[in-house]
Amino acid sequence: MQTECNPKQLHFQGLGERKVVAAFDGGTITSDAGALLLREIETARGYLERFCACFVDHRDSRYVEHSLRELVSQRVVGLCLGYEDLNDHDELRRDPLLATVCGKLDPSGQQRRQNRDRGAPLAGKSTLNRLETFGAGTLDNQKYKKIDYRERAVDELLVDAFLDSYRKAPQSIVLDVDPTDDELHGHQQGRFFHGYYDCYCYLPLYIYCGDHLLYAKLKTANLDPGNESLPDLQWVIARIRARWPKVRISVRADSGFCREELMRWFEDNDIFYIFGLPRNPRLVKRIAKELKKARSRYYRFGKAQRIYKGFFHRTHTSWSRCRRVIGKAEYLAKGENPRFVVTNLPQQLIEAAELYETLYCARGDMENRIKEQQLDLFADRTSSFSLRANQLRLYFSCLAYLLMSELRRRGLKRTQFAKAQCSTIRLKLLKIGAQVRLSVRRVHASLSSAYPYQREFLQILGDLQKAYPQLA
Repeated sequence: MQTECNPKQLHFQGLGERKVVAAFDGGTITSDAGALLLREIETARGYLERFCACFVDHRDSRYVEHSLRELVSQRVVGLCLGYEDLNDHDELRRDPLLATVCGKLDPSGQQRRQNRDRGAPLAGKSTLNRLETFGAGTLDNQKYKKIDYRERAVDELLVDAFLDSYRKAPQSIVLDVDPTDDELHGHQQGRFFHGYYDCYCYLPLYIYCGDHLLYAKLKTANLDPGNESLPDLQWVIARIRARWPKVRISVRADSGFCREELMRWFEDNDIFYIFGLPRNPRLVKRIAKELKKARSRYYRFGKAQRIYKGFFHRTHTSWSRCRRVIGKAEYLAKGENPRFVVTNLPQQLIEAAELYETLYCARGDMENRIKEQQLDLFADRTSSFSLRANQLRLYFSCLAYLLMSELRRRGLKRTQFAKAQCSTIRLKLLKIGAQVRLSVRRVHASLSSAYPYQREFLQILGDLQKAYPQLA
C-alpha cells in the first residue's frame, strides 16, 4: 500500500522536536543575483549587442515576443551561470532577475500575449532551440527556424573585442594557437574517428592572446590542424595589423604546428614564431654532451638538471633553410628528457634559456583557458546534427567567455579572485540567493545577508564602475 503524501512538500530529518520541511513556494527568489555584475559588463562593452548584429532575423515582427537581443542574452548568460542544457530554461524563464540581466523590459512577464505564458518573461527551450538550429534549405520551407547567423561577422567580433580592450597599441603581443578534442557521441555532420584521441570527435582550433580569446573554429578530425591552420592565422593577423600596423607579433604552438609552410610564411611576413620541434636522433646527438653533463649533475646534487643549447639546424628535405633551434638537455629521476623548439627570434633579442623557460613554457596557460571553455562554459556541447549549428554553440560559449574574462580582468584584479577560473567565479560571485521585488520604478534584489563575500562584491562593483565611468 502506497503512502499518501503531499508531493509539493519535502520532508527532511527533524531537528530535535521540530520537523524540517521545504517546498518550492518561495516566489520571486533567484539563486543567481550575482549575474547583475555581468549586466554591468554588457552595458559598458556591448558584447551581446554586437553579437546580435551578426544574426539575420527573418521572423515576422508581428508575432515576435522575444527579441533577438533577449534570446541571445538569455542563452549566453545562462552558460555563464552554468545552465548548459536548454531544458533548464523551461523553469529559468520565470526568473525575474535573469530577465532583468537579459534586458527584458517586462521582468514580471505579465504583459505576455497568452495567459499561459504570463509570469514567464523569458523564452522556453523550444524557442531557444530554434535560435540555435536554422534549418537546411531555403527560407521559404522553414516554418519556425528563421534566425540565421553570419560566421565571419562573429569571427570579426572576437578579434575586435580584443583590439578594443587596449587604449593604445602594445609594442608586442604573443598569439597562442592550439586544437583540442571535442568528443562526439552521436552521428553529427563532419564526424570522423581520430586515432590519437581514440574517439569520434571535432578538433576545434583556438587562438588566444593571454586570456583574450581571438578565434574559435570547429574543424573536422580528418584534417591535420598543423596543415589547416595557416588561413586562420593569416586572417587573424591581417585583422590585427589593420588596426596595429607596427605591433610585433609572435606565434606560439606545440610541435604539431612545426610545418615548413607556416614557418616560411611567418618569416616572409616579419612574424616571430616559437614552435615545439619533435625530437629525432640527429637532434639528440647535437646535445649529447649537455645530456651527459646534466646526468652528472643529477647524480651529484640529487635533483632534476637542465642545460640549454642553441644551434642552427636544417632537415634533410622538409625545411627550405637553416633555422635556430633551442635544445633542452634535461635529466630527471626517470632518465633523459631531451626537448627542442624552433624559432626565428634572433639570439640578440632573447637567450636560449629565457626563450624556452619564460617564453615557450608560458604557452601552457592556454590549456587552462581551453579547459575553461570546454568544462566551465560548455564549448563541447556540440550535439546538434549540423556542423553549422554546433559552430554557433561554440560561439555562444565564446561570448560567455568574453563576459567572464572581462569581469575577471576589470573587476577582480584587486581581490582574491583575480586569477580564479570561470567555475570559481560562478560559484563564489554569481550564485547568490536573493528575493526579487518588482515595482513600477524599481527592480529590488534583496541579497542574502549570510553571503560570505559581501566585501569583495562591493569592491568588484566599485572597480567596474571606475573602469567604466558611464556606469557610475
